[in-house]
Amino acid sequence: MRRISLSVLTCAAIVLGACSKSATVGIQVRTVNGTVEGTELENGVKAFLGIPFAEAPVGDLRWAAPQPKSDWEGVLETKSFGNDPMQPIIYSDMIFRGPERSEDCLYLNVWTNARTVDDKLPVLIYFNGGGLMAGSGSEPRYDGAAIAAEGVIGVTANYREGIFGFFSHPELTAETSYKGSGNYGFLDQVAAIDWVKANISAFGGDPEKITIVGESAGSFSVSLHMVSPLSKGKIAGAMLSSGAEVLPYGAVTQDKADAAGVALFAAKGVQSVADARALSAEELQAIFPPSGMANVIIDGYFMEEEPDAVFAAGRQADVPVLAGWNSQEGTFASYGQSITLDQLKIALSGRFGAMTDEILTAYGIVSDEEVCGQCGNNLASDLFTGFPTWKVCDYQASTTSQPVYRYKFNHPRPHTFAEPEAPLAAGAVHSADIEYAMGNLKTNEVYDWQPEDFEISRVFLSYYANFCKTGNPNGEGLPEWSPINGRLDEAPVMQIDVVTEEKASAATENAYRTLEKFYLSAE
Repeated sequence: MRRISLSVLTCAAIVLGACSKSATVGIQVRTVNGTVEGTELENGVKAFLGIPFAEAPVGDLRWAAPQPKSDWEGVLETKSFGNDPMQPIIYSDMIFRGPERSEDCLYLNVWTNARTVDDKLPVLIYFNGGGLMAGSGSEPRYDGAAIAAEGVIGVTANYREGIFGFFSHPELTAETSYKGSGNYGFLDQVAAIDWVKANISAFGGDPEKITIVGESAGSFSVSLHMVSPLSKGKIAGAMLSSGAEVLPYGAVTQDKADAAGVALFAAKGVQSVADARALSAEELQAIFPPSGMANVIIDGYFMEEEPDAVFAAGRQADVPVLAGWNSQEGTFASYGQSITLDQLKIALSGRFGAMTDEILTAYGIVSDEEVCGQCGNNLASDLFTGFPTWKVCDYQASTTSQPVYRYKFNHPRPHTFAEPEAPLAAGAVHSADIEYAMGNLKTNEVYDWQPEDFEISRVFLSYYANFCKTGNPNGEGLPEWSPINGRLDEAPVMQIDVVTEEKASAATENAYRTLEKFYLSAE
């Protein structure tokens, strides 16, 4: 249970600390809203868990932009995670550490290894994946203790998901000064960035050196913050893992989003926003279970125009980028059953039409053997998250002078303890990179991690930490990583695996250009 206490000694310590130029970062830190008290971990990292960064979005604040948190008196204990976002059980691999799932979920977590407020350590903010329907900053795989030990302050932040975070309706649109609705989860993320800008100095961080990172839906979110007028000027770097809100994905207009909200209410017999706000969170979720990735709304506030238009014009955040995806984000094999080339052509022809053969040839899928091999996996992965991640790299390298570093994560997870004889995946499946990149293999007790896994994680975490520090992932003892700038026709890509090395392939880049040609022609 959260406790607030006040003592004369505590107040005196706060005042003395505030007067010292080199104030020590202890387990008590003064934020703009009040003092928080965290814990010190075995490795010396200090953890502050469950810090409220906005008012609880409940009651009349359901479907409203996040509101500034009111001040508190005394010392707020932040030694355990806050509530996780409201959501049903969707993904079996998600493990939460919050006390419950609730609308009252706008909490963030800070891990810092700073000794004094003058350390000015770089900061990483991680936004969780989960299709904008599920997930939480409390998940162990995002834990910031490991990267904090590398000299980077780690932050995770919750945001509203599903019906609570991404619902539009004409009544809601009429309520706002900017005449838009939806995007509430993204606005929560903006509020988290703003909180970090305002408070991280007290934790020994540098508010001018904030790198945002996310996986899957979190990666889509990062790409949106790169173009949003509310956030693009507040970040110093961006890391994307498996996804971006560019071709072939796109935003929808406010009118269309509002119409969809009206239709959804009508289908469920809900008469008005007031009636919906009167429902409990559990009742609302039961009526409107999340389905598919939420739409990004051109609301005139968080998103003023299509992300592709901003990237193409070079008006996005002018920052270094590190981005990549996994070698088996998708596959054409279904439940262990292979399909033939002819069957794949039939399946894809409805989407690609006359360009089906050209695309398959560009990906090297010319016989049955390649369909369910790595060539097929490459195309299946690109149709999901690979291509848009490639495209955001292409935009950034083409329209800014900032370095862009691209990777592909290839290493399959080891056997699970439950099924030690089961066949391994051919490559790295969707989301398999997270524990490696954040140095959190030990938090996942499902897999029988081997020494090679920990070495891969060491390298990946070092790249992440170095990038946050300097905008360049390179460092002593690491394979040299070149930016793709100026070499888009044969881009150097870091292949992260047991042997991590940089490779370039004109054929690979041609495959992306072929897919790009189709998407541009289909607009």
